[in-house]
Amino acid sequence: MDYDYIKNILKQILDAYTKLKENRYNPGDLESIKKELVKIEGEVKVLVNKIEKSGNYSDSYSELLTAARSYLRDNNFYTEIDRISQLYSEDFFRIRNIRLTILNALEESKLISKTIRLLDVL
Repeated sequence: MDYDYIKNILKQILDAYTKLKENRYNPGDLESIKKELVKIEGEVKVLVNKIEKSGNYSDSYSELLTAARSYLRDNNFYTEIDRISQLYSEDFFRIRNIRLTILNALEESKLISKTIRLLDVL
């Protein structure tokens, strides 16, 4: 397996997560939230495919794979983001709440902690 490639994907996931976490209210934040969410989900899908194709199911990979599948299966924020952008694009509290909900889902699924753990191992 190409460990540098995996490491790069993990870093990109964490970079997008950090941007979401540090995001403060500004006009256009909803678009930046959606952009980072698309990055995270895209990289997670690539990571899942790469691990599955490699057949490497060591503990670290297996734990990350479980967390990634769980996150992708259980979360879809695009409908809510689109609704907010159409009706409440200037509502600070709604924008903050969707951002916090996304961050909470990433943390509750253990995706971020498993990503950090695997990155430390590599």
